[in-house]
Amino acid sequence: MYKVTLTESLFPAQGGPTPAPMTIGDMLQASTARASGRPALKALDYDGAVTRVWTYAQLRDDAECLARALASRHPEGARIAVYANNVPEWVLLELACGLAGLTLVTVNPAYQKRELKYVLEQSRSEAIYYVESFRGNPMKAIADAVCDEIPAIRHRIVLTDHAALYAGEDKGALRSPKPDDPVQIQYTSGTTGFPKGALLSHNNLVRNGIETMRRGGVTDGSSFVHHMPLFHTTGCAVLVIGGLSHGATMLLAPMFDPAVVVSVIERERTDFILGVPTMLVALIAEVEKSGRDVSSVKRMMSGGAMVAPELCRKAKAVFGAPIQIVYGQTETSPVITQTWFEDTLEDLTGTIGQPSPFVDVSIRNPRTNDVTPVGEQGEICARGYLVMLGYNDNPQATAATIDTEGWLHTGDLGRMDARGYVRITGRVKEMIIRGGENIFPAEIENVMLEHDAVVEVAVVGVPDEKWGEQVVCFLRGRDGAKADDASLKAFIREHLSPQKTPAAWIWVTEWPLTGSGKIQKFKLREAFERGEFGKPLG
Repeated sequence: MYKVTLTESLFPAQGGPTPAPMTIGDMLQASTARASGRPALKALDYDGAVTRVWTYAQLRDDAECLARALASRHPEGARIAVYANNVPEWVLLELACGLAGLTLVTVNPAYQKRELKYVLEQSRSEAIYYVESFRGNPMKAIADAVCDEIPAIRHRIVLTDHAALYAGEDKGALRSPKPDDPVQIQYTSGTTGFPKGALLSHNNLVRNGIETMRRGGVTDGSSFVHHMPLFHTTGCAVLVIGGLSHGATMLLAPMFDPAVVVSVIERERTDFILGVPTMLVALIAEVEKSGRDVSSVKRMMSGGAMVAPELCRKAKAVFGAPIQIVYGQTETSPVITQTWFEDTLEDLTGTIGQPSPFVDVSIRNPRTNDVTPVGEQGEICARGYLVMLGYNDNPQATAATIDTEGWLHTGDLGRMDARGYVRITGRVKEMIIRGGENIFPAEIENVMLEHDAVVEVAVVGVPDEKWGEQVVCFLRGRDGAKADDASLKAFIREHLSPQKTPAAWIWVTEWPLTGSGKIQKFKLREAFERGEFGKPLG
């Protein structure tokens, strides 16, 4: 850990001079030179069987072939969307975009027509690369219907159709993007309910992946099952880019299935695990039930929610390793702070650790932007290589998030102690974190306001033992009208992905209001937790 004694809540960057910026291509070439014949990627089937293996040299060669194919059909700087679950072609497409000077727009495979259309149009994508379906979601049919309405989409390619995917590889040429060039757009949401596209550079993603996995204990020869969604920065930056940068072997699972993950850990003797707390709970339960040998695991990492002391103790008992916490957001590529392997149980479970290397972190008064004294609550802010280039085509939102001194304002409230360890105490924004997924109330509210029976709506997050938080939707009916839970659920599922579906629907006749007439959501949350609207969840 870093040995510092602070007098104010400003942690200056540690680790020495910031390393030279890198591109994805730089990272891939360096890793291949070091570990050419080592397995880099193993594709897993839904039952955990290995279906294909790439060495580092083979992965580089395939990524270069795909990059030439991409360059033959897309001009430099073009945006192309990927709408797929964890298939190996997703990883190859990510690497190939870095070699072809393209920007990859990552799309949640659970998205429905409304969500997909917004992302494609806002990102100005000219192509979509997709799979036929995933978990019952007819993705090709959805994408084709959406693309019929967007003239700018010039190419639609099924990722697993290799003839179409690699077409033109003999006609295109690799390009030489710069480390600060954009390479991905990942979508997060804001106060309006419309998602904002965080524009991320090569160096944003490469450096953050390197440093996060280094503190996580991943080294040459490490191996892990990759079951995190690739469309998140954790999946495509921390695990893919970070893992490859350290010469590790990645076993890519098409989805999270605890029984399959545990069986692969036993068979392959993997030594590293990353998952949100709900995933770790499921993995621990599976090991206890199955009796699988997971003694190969040496390190575990989690984020998206605080880890309870009991979960940390159970993880140590079952896997023999403590859980290191990471904290961040899409706009910071993503990791800002991280605990250390040697930290005490109190720091592992009560803090989000110290800042990552080469990153300044401060706690600032949300009203004055002044740095707070040590131990005083304020907004968590970060500055350094990890800060996004900005929000795509949204200079107003960018200026509201990154101040004139380069500090990115996270919207999270926290405190920093004299050692530079940070604790989260709340959120300036209203984001709900359910099982590691960021959910934004305004997006759900905007959809529900389209329901014929609804005149006003307020969505809040309430504590939940399993998921961290659950979504509760409060509604006021038009002229006293109401709708049953089943029809409300069906309505929301027509427009938004499953994880955004509220766990409870509460009809009210009046709201707790501020003096200016705004709904006081915290009062709704408190009343729900007291049981004033019936039995609380769980």
